[in-house]
Amino acid sequence: MASAEVIRIAINGYGRIGRCVLRALYESDHHPAMQVVAINEPADLATIAHLTKYDSTHGRFPATVEIDGSHLLINDDVIAVSHHESLDNVDWSVSQPHIVLECTGHYTLEAELQMHLAAGADKVLLSQPGMAPIKPIVMGLNQQLLSSQQPILSAASCTSNCITPVIAVLNRCFTIESGVITTIHSAMNDQPVIDAYHHTDLRKTRAAGQSIIPVDTELASGIGRILPDMADKFEARALRVPTINVSAMELSIVVADKASVETVNNALREAALGDLIGILGYSDEPLASCDYNHDARSGIVDAGQTRVSGRIINVLVWFDNEWAYANRMLDVASHWLQKQ
Repeated sequence: MASAEVIRIAINGYGRIGRCVLRALYESDHHPAMQVVAINEPADLATIAHLTKYDSTHGRFPATVEIDGSHLLINDDVIAVSHHESLDNVDWSVSQPHIVLECTGHYTLEAELQMHLAAGADKVLLSQPGMAPIKPIVMGLNQQLLSSQQPILSAASCTSNCITPVIAVLNRCFTIESGVITTIHSAMNDQPVIDAYHHTDLRKTRAAGQSIIPVDTELASGIGRILPDMADKFEARALRVPTINVSAMELSIVVADKASVETVNNALREAALGDLIGILGYSDEPLASCDYNHDARSGIVDAGQTRVSGRIINVLVWFDNEWAYANRMLDVASHWLQKQ
């Protein structure tokens, strides 16, 4: 792809992540060559425009949003909007996107995502881990695997993007033998507002705002796909908590040699200021989850919460599960297409 060419993006599924991707593109100056040219979302256009303008979590969108026929106008940019529920009916031949960001959360199989290619897209980036052979890419760790020859990739998960850089740093410095990860995640749209026949997981039938709710997670297996040396070394659990955004991850590991709070924090601070700048954050301020809302870094180490006992290390890492992940999707898309 010529350096001066605009990268044409289509978004399939304009929910939390889809809208954050569009907002992040306009609020950031990191990707000036990228432009959203098409959106496919079953919701009506008036609602799409309204939820683009106003967001309970991230505030008002700092750009003009208007409707013109079947198009969404963002400032002077024209975005074609379609409303298909099935990939069978999606047609990208007019907008001709270089890449489709698949943000519905419905598809994980390569065969399903190939329908975007058949519909006229050049590449597909999935907003969740996906099933093998789809490769998960985490910026700061394995973006060297990006190849112009690959048509379908994944941006992994928000939790993988948060915790795997921390794991990589601590393994490099202390050699991890085993570990347990607990994700403390804000509520999601697969939970009901009040108790309802909402899910086959009976815990997810309970009201999101009333309880701390354990849910299943595939994070442990996902770590091995990103960091092969860490395969089978972790167990993971996840809890949903009654907050609207910003989550945390507690990482407990056993390492080969004794460590200290100082050596652990120094290693994480150096990485945050060095090779993982913009990806890993580090804070020694006594902050709460809301202070990390709209933070574009994949994860921020809370240095004041680091605990060490002999060979056991425990760290707490905050992350905006919406905004940070949307920014990483744009980073992956940009790096990937620059290889063409």
